[in-house]
Amino acid sequence: MADTVIIRPLAEADLDAWLPLWAGYNRFYGRFGDTALPGAVTRSTWSRFFDPAEPVHALVAEIDGALAGLVHYLFHRSTTLIEPTCYLQDLFTSEAVRGQGVGEALIRAVYAAAKAAGGSVVYWHTHETNAVARKLYDRVAANSGFLVYRQRL
Repeated sequence: MADTVIIRPLAEADLDAWLPLWAGYNRFYGRFGDTALPGAVTRSTWSRFFDPAEPVHALVAEIDGALAGLVHYLFHRSTTLIEPTCYLQDLFTSEAVRGQGVGEALIRAVYAAAKAAGGSVVYWHTHETNAVARKLYDRVAANSGFLVYRQRL
């Protein structure tokens, strides 16, 4: 693993360090230029992390005082479980630390948070072409085999 990685909750003072990671995550998934997220979405997402009424949470990986990764997750109800279900929505590490265990540490921190909240399942999606991340995901979770369908309204 990278030099001492600290996984901790995102703090309001982290905005300037979080923004480049958030931008990197969105670039990775093709949301830049004409397809970039509107600033209002980023501002709303940021504010949700600090609103106790929201089910959205954020953790960051810190190495030597600098943010090196982020994970965002949320809890929701399910028709097939009584316990809350945890959806790991966003996971990103800076290129400099990839392959050093930071992503796995962030995932495991979400597992711990979900368990502490009484959850019994954590799940996420990734693009089928995300081969590097899928190697990690195949180690830390089971591929459910489900495909995702989406329709914008």
